[in-house]
Amino acid sequence: MLYGIVTATTALFLAALLSALLRVPALRLGLVDRRRVRPVPLLGGVAVVVTTCLVAAAGGWTGAAPLGDWVGKLLAAGAGVAVLGLAADVWRLKTRFLLVGTAVAAAFVVPYDETGLPAGILAVVWIACVAAAFRGLDHADGLAGTVGVLTAFGAGACAAVEVMDDLAVLLSVLAAALTGFLMHNWHPARTTFGACGSLFTGFVVASAAVLTRTGYDPVSSAAVLFALTATAVADAVLVVLSRRLAGRPVLRRGPDHLAHRLRRLGLTPQGTTVLLGIGTFSAVLVGVLVHTGWLTRTSVLWVAGATLVVVLGLLRVPVYGLRRPTEVRTTRRHTDVHGTRRQADPYGTRRQPDPYGTRRQPDPYGTRRQPDPYGTRRQPDSDGLRRQPDSDGLRRQPDFPARPPRQSTSPQVSAPLRVRDG
Repeated sequence: MLYGIVTATTALFLAALLSALLRVPALRLGLVDRRRVRPVPLLGGVAVVVTTCLVAAAGGWTGAAPLGDWVGKLLAAGAGVAVLGLAADVWRLKTRFLLVGTAVAAAFVVPYDETGLPAGILAVVWIACVAAAFRGLDHADGLAGTVGVLTAFGAGACAAVEVMDDLAVLLSVLAAALTGFLMHNWHPARTTFGACGSLFTGFVVASAAVLTRTGYDPVSSAAVLFALTATAVADAVLVVLSRRLAGRPVLRRGPDHLAHRLRRLGLTPQGTTVLLGIGTFSAVLVGVLVHTGWLTRTSVLWVAGATLVVVLGLLRVPVYGLRRPTEVRTTRRHTDVHGTRRQADPYGTRRQPDPYGTRRQPDPYGTRRQPDPYGTRRQPDSDGLRRQPDSDGLRRQPDFPARPPRQSTSPQVSAPLRVRDG
């Protein structure tokens, strides 16, 4: 009892200290989560992994809490999964590689001699899927840590009932390390899990639950395992259904998780985490009571029904934007500087924009008409003179009198008269 308190306290403060110290290297190396409103360091999961492994290994080295063979394999396989998650945080590995790597690690943990080969294969697949679902929970501040703490406590209680002290100590150390991590991951988060911490937490919790249910009825074991991980399963099912119905790739990221939809309904970040934490606690409590025999396995149907209602209800919350119509390019189009499309010039020349706001028309007389600065068109002068506009609005008259028309006279009248004498 005293050793459990000491180890839990040590794990809590060590995880809190490492989470604070690893923030600066993460920011300098650019290891941040850019899906959030502001970049958040990703090395918080490394603090959880290092703390859990160091404290649990120290108990085995000192002999205070020696680790069994299966627990030692579980801790080593979890460390390998954490390294794979850290590689995903650094190099952005695809989800399919993470699933395959986690399944390979789970294959070394499942006791096939007690579960049988078919049930063992199903357990490997279930462990890999739960680890991936825990990675999906790292989409909101404090959510993955809260669900991890409650699930680790529930699995640890089941292990304590089965008198698996080494596994119970490992899960209690993990829960304490997650609590220290939550000091920096609560909204607004100063650090986050990343794939390293989320995959490690999901893998250890799921593998520990499988080990505690070894030798039980497969149906009741499936019920208990579902109750212990109901929140992670609900989030994964909701995301897969939503993306399939929307015609989106399943492995494509998007704002379609549990916390995203609850935020769209008006909940605050802290309220969302608290609400999902209450749901997780209720489901985990049912799983623990079913494992201990206080409730029948049919009680898990209430958890399954509530999970189905939540998934179908949140599935109706719109989270995807409208798709942009696909543009079909037929020919190369040139954009006019004045905002209009240039049309083909039937005369073989490119039309230029008119600075006066009108389009120039072809000149039938072979000359280009110039714009009239006074707003009127110049008309041809019948007298051979160009009329100038008058400032008074009247046309100017010639300054000299007009030449009178020449009158025609007869030559007989205009000639001098000759008078003959006699």
